[in-house]
Amino acid sequence: MVSSKDDSSSDSENSSGDVPESNSRLFDEGEKVLAYHGPKIYEAKVQKTEIRKNEWRYFVHYLGWNKNWDEWVDAERLMKYNEENILKQKSLDKKQGVDKSTRSARSTQTKPKSSADAKVDKDEVKNTTPKGKKRKADSGTEKANISSEKLIKIQIPSTLKKQLVDDWEFVTQQNKLVKLPRTPSVDDILAKYLEYRSKKDGMVNDSIGDILNGLRCYFDKALPTILLYKKERQQYHDEMTENTSTPSKVYGAEHLLRLFVKLPELLAYVKIEEDALNRLQQKLLDFLKFLQKNQSSFFLSSYSSTKVSEGGNKSKDN
Repeated sequence: MVSSKDDSSSDSENSSGDVPESNSRLFDEGEKVLAYHGPKIYEAKVQKTEIRKNEWRYFVHYLGWNKNWDEWVDAERLMKYNEENILKQKSLDKKQGVDKSTRSARSTQTKPKSSADAKVDKDEVKNTTPKGKKRKADSGTEKANISSEKLIKIQIPSTLKKQLVDDWEFVTQQNKLVKLPRTPSVDDILAKYLEYRSKKDGMVNDSIGDILNGLRCYFDKALPTILLYKKERQQYHDEMTENTSTPSKVYGAEHLLRLFVKLPELLAYVKIEEDALNRLQQKLLDFLKFLQKNQSSFFLSSYSSTKVSEGGNKSKDN
C-alpha cells in the first residue's frame, strides 16, 4: 500500500457545522469494509467516525497490518464488505500477482508500495513487484533496488487513484483503448497549467516552466518503455508510425497520470538537494491537484470500443 496515511494527531480538526443530509454517514464504527489504498483494495475496520469540514471522515485499521498504517479516509476510499466488492478485490489481486502467501506475510509489518506500477504487466517493466512482498526470486538483485528512503513521496489524490484503477480495468479487463490522438494532449495540459499558475502568481515562474519541460521529457521517454500496457503496444506502434509527433502531443491525461506513479523511481537517480527536492514535491502535488480539479474535462469517462487480441492486434467491434 502506498504510504499515504494521515497523521491522526495532526488531522484532528473537526468542523462543528451541520452535515448536509446528502452527506450522511455511510459506514459505522466497528464495521468491516473494503478500502482503496493505491490501486489495491484491502480489508479494513472502521474504528472512528467524525465530521470534518461538513464531510464524514473514517479512521480505519487495515486488517492484518500494523496499527501504524491506520489512517483517516473519506467515503470515496471505502466500499461495503459484500460479495460484489469482494469479487472486485479478488480480480485486482489476481491481476497484480497478489496470492494468499503474500497476504499471510503481512505479519512482517512491511507494507507493499502499491501503485500503478504494480499493475503494469510483469514482462513489460522490470522490478515492478510491490516492494513489500516477500522476496525470494529477486534476493540476488535486491541490492540494486533503490532504498525507499531516497524516493520522493508523491501523494496522488484519492479520486485520481480511482482513475488509475478505472484506467487499468478498461485496458486489461475490458480490452478497450484510449482513442488517439487525445484532446487535450499532454502538451495542452502542461500549457494550461502554466497559464493557470501564471494567472495565480501574477507572473511567469521560470521554475514552473522548467518542471513542466522536465515532465514533458520524462513522459516522452517513459511512455513507450514503462507506461504502456502490453495491449496498448500495437496501438502505439501504429499511431507513432503514422504520426511524427512526440508522445506528449498524441497521448493525454490518462497516460500522464501513470507517469506520476513512476516518477519517484525515476527521480531517485537524479542528484537533487533536499530543499529543492521538497519544493519539487510540493509543485508536483500542486500539479496533481490541478489534474484533479479538471478531472472531468481532462480524463475520458470511457474508452474506445476498439478491442485488442492477445497478440496485440486491434479490431473494431462494429
